Formats: sequence, structure tokens, C-alpha cells
Amino acid sequence: MNIIHSTENNNWHHDINLALAELNIEGQFFFEDRFSLLQLKNFSFAINLVSLIDNFQPQDLLDLQDNYSKKGVRLIHIWEDVWLIRSEQVLARLASLLGLNKRIHGRKTKIVKITKPVADQFLNENHLQGAVSSRYKLGLFEKDTLVAVATFSALRKMNHTENYKSAELIRFAVKAGYSVTGGLSKLISFFSTQYQPNDLMTYADRDWSAGEAYVKLGFVQTDVLQPQYFSIDKNLVRALIKDDQLIDQKVFNTGSLKYILKF
Repeated sequence: MNIIHSTENNNWHHDINLALAELNIEGQFFFEDRFSLLQLKNFSFAINLVSLIDNFQPQDLLDLQDNYSKKGVRLIHIWEDVWLIRSEQVLARLASLLGLNKRIHGRKTKIVKITKPVADQFLNENHLQGAVSSRYKLGLFEKDTLVAVATFSALRKMNHTENYKSAELIRFAVKAGYSVTGGLSKLISFFSTQYQPNDLMTYADRDWSAGEAYVKLGFVQTDVLQPQYFSIDKNLVRALIKDDQLIDQKVFNTGSLKYILKF
């Protein structure tokens, strides 16, 4: 398999630091054991920069994250391939986590059902993982500007209770540079009223989040999903590895946390 390796001088580390400097965020590089870390000055926030040639296991990254959490520092993992192909989305997510965005009040927005092309374009521009298939697509508009999108699955009948239906919040993204106060809550309330599921589930990517935003909305963590492994091609495109595939060169995530909101 052809794969693009890190350069010896870690140019992508330098590029991240320069991009953060343009946001007036000062970072300081340091090494801890085998990890290449970037501490953000004036924030209790650190980034673990994971190169494609690093030989880590998921638990190594989870342990590092946990150690920093105990010190009151939020630590996220950014993989080299993710930065190289999604740098704008990475920077937007960082700015949001650091509270640097312009705030829009959800009460000043209106909800509109949007088409697949509109939702896909917005998510591909503003979500780290881009667009995926969904049944329902809702947009938040401030006047005529689309500022947030949430997509949901179809309702699924659950066997544990008669007439019980569940849905999944598949994607939620806000326009880069903005945060919508109460935006996700407003979209979920609309979806609940329109389609009346008994619960809504979603997942938090452990590379980036422990699901704090979902907890604030009343979601309850119900499960921990194991890390997933991906092959990666010369264009840095990831493909999920099935259990029976044997591939030497691979990357992974640190798993997901499953959350459920009961109505």
C-alpha cells in the first residue's frame, strides 16, 4: 500500500502552530514519553499530534487523555492525515472548543427542512467527518444565512418495549467561526415534536470529546464503543477495516461514547 509518511522535520506540526497563531493562539511544543504535544498558552488545553508513522495503540492515547484530564487539562488527538485533508474543519472545531467563535442566539434563528445537496455541502464544509446518509435534514437560518445543520436517521422500532421508536442524531455542525447558543437543543426539540421518537441517540468521538455538550442537554451515556481501525491510501482517504482484514499500515480512532436522550 502506498502511503504518505511524515516528513522528518514534521512540517505539519509547524503548519498547525502557524495556523493557530493567525487565530492569536500561542502554542508550545514539547515531548512527553513518545508523544508530540502542543500546549495552548492561556488555555487548559493540549493537542496530541499523532503522525502516521507513530506506533501507538488506542489505549496509549486514552491513557494520555485520562492523565491530562486528572490535571484539569483537556487533551485531544489530531492525526496527521486529518490535518492534511481537513485543516479548515480542524481549526474551526478548535476555535469552537476554545470559545473563540462569534455567538448567535438560537432564538434569533428559524428551522427549515433542507435538501440533501444543501445539507451535504454544509456538512462537508463544516464537519470534521463530512456528510453521510440520513433521513431527516434540518437547517438553522439566521435571516437568509444557513448557520447550522443537524441530520437524523429514520425512526426505528425497538423490541424492548411495545410501540417504542428510537432515532439517531447523525451529524450536527455549525458554520465555521460561529456558535449558536441553544441551537442544537432547538433542533432536537423540533425533531421530537415533528416525528415523536421515544428517544434520540448519538455518539461522541473520543478523539475530540467526552460528550460534555450532550450531557448539558440531558443525554445519558449508555455505552463505550471500541476503537475502529482504518486503512489509508496514498490520497489519505480512510477505509474502515473489517475484522477479517489483515493490513499492516493503518490508523485508528479511540472509539466513541454512546448517549441517549429520552423524551
